[in-house]
Amino acid sequence: MDIKQNLQNTWSHLANKRMLVCIFTGIASGMPLFVLFQYMPAWLRESGVDLKTIGLFAFIQLPYVWKFIWAPVLDRFVIPFLGRRKGWLFVSQLAIAALMIGLSFFSPSSDLRAIVIIAVLIAFFSASLDIVIDAYRRELLPDEELGLGTSFHVNAYRLSVLIPVTLGLILADHLPWGTVHIILAGFMLIAVGIIVFIPEPTHRFATPSSIKSAVIEPFKEFFQRSGWKSALLILAFLFFYKLGDNFAVALSTPFYLDLGFTKTEIGTVAKVASLWSSVIGAFVGGLVMVWLGIFRSLWVFGAIQMASILGFAVLSEAGNDPITMFWVVSFEYFGVGLGTVALIAFMAKISNKQFTATQFALLSTLASLPRVLASASSGYLVEGTDAETSSFVVSIFETLRIPLEGFGWTNYFYFSFFAAIPGMLMLFYIAPWNGNPDAWDAKDKDKKAD
Repeated sequence: MDIKQNLQNTWSHLANKRMLVCIFTGIASGMPLFVLFQYMPAWLRESGVDLKTIGLFAFIQLPYVWKFIWAPVLDRFVIPFLGRRKGWLFVSQLAIAALMIGLSFFSPSSDLRAIVIIAVLIAFFSASLDIVIDAYRRELLPDEELGLGTSFHVNAYRLSVLIPVTLGLILADHLPWGTVHIILAGFMLIAVGIIVFIPEPTHRFATPSSIKSAVIEPFKEFFQRSGWKSALLILAFLFFYKLGDNFAVALSTPFYLDLGFTKTEIGTVAKVASLWSSVIGAFVGGLVMVWLGIFRSLWVFGAIQMASILGFAVLSEAGNDPITMFWVVSFEYFGVGLGTVALIAFMAKISNKQFTATQFALLSTLASLPRVLASASSGYLVEGTDAETSSFVVSIFETLRIPLEGFGWTNYFYFSFFAAIPGMLMLFYIAPWNGNPDAWDAKDKDKKAD
């Protein structure tokens, strides 16, 4: 295929309604998350809530971690209007909008318990919305558009922060918080209206006949598809592919502060560079995947993602240099954007369309675990242990031959680089460069379910 044909093929994928739908679903999916974790803390703090209480609000993210538990319900039951996926999209978004309006009736100074309950419910319906959107996107897009559609979704998700945080906080300087809550809910109501007009994916499968089958069959099918050993290796790959990258960025802000950068420099240079570099990386990744395919993209993007980690080691040695920080952060988050798109597209491709919601929710949950591991252990790895460190942690350090005094920043980033190697090595089996791109697909994906 010559360059002209490549460009025509790319344009045909770019200029279609499916990409617009991916942008819309990305915005609808991201908005509730940023309302919970960036907009609400500002509201609570200005209303006099102490930082410890605001910190405990982190526990409302649990529905996002455990969403695979009720994902089978969304596969099993069909809302009696709009369709299997659109029906649940409609209900989830309407519930979020109603709950956001409900926030306007309460004050943090006197109704904190009610606000917590509403926040948990928003998180639940937001996690449910993510389950359905992931399933919807997998079923809507042909395989060759999974990467590009995912890049549009991821970028729209990230940029949706501009609505609740940028617009919301600016409005809060001029309007009562309750009024701003209602305005933000209005954006979700617009999304509810758009649901009516987007297409419902064509389903070749019957829905599971019972909750039992909706829970058991997705796991059974996944482990039987290529054998349990192959299934476990895929799950291990999902865990390790971005492990090094997760370690590298886990303590990025404290790292910048330790180098002597001001909070203004961090907010303007590092945070802006990270946002737009990850957006560009995701977009470029989506385009490149149209040409390379998912397997080869995992190799190329993984190598860039891995190399970008070393930039932090360079910055650690360079010290307080804003220009070096800008380029290091830009390169790192460009790699983050590439790797994220490739991994999400891979998870979508290997999800059986008969059980899309359940399998995708399980795979995405597993892929998010390294971020939790990195966040929990990174401080110990940098600073080491002390007299108050539990004997269990000390024994892990000794077993893994990690110095008890810690790595320090530079060696920590070298450690993060080496932590990325196992995931790359697994690609020899998971995604061989010249391997069959349909190797891990469901064998019966084109057959009608009984």
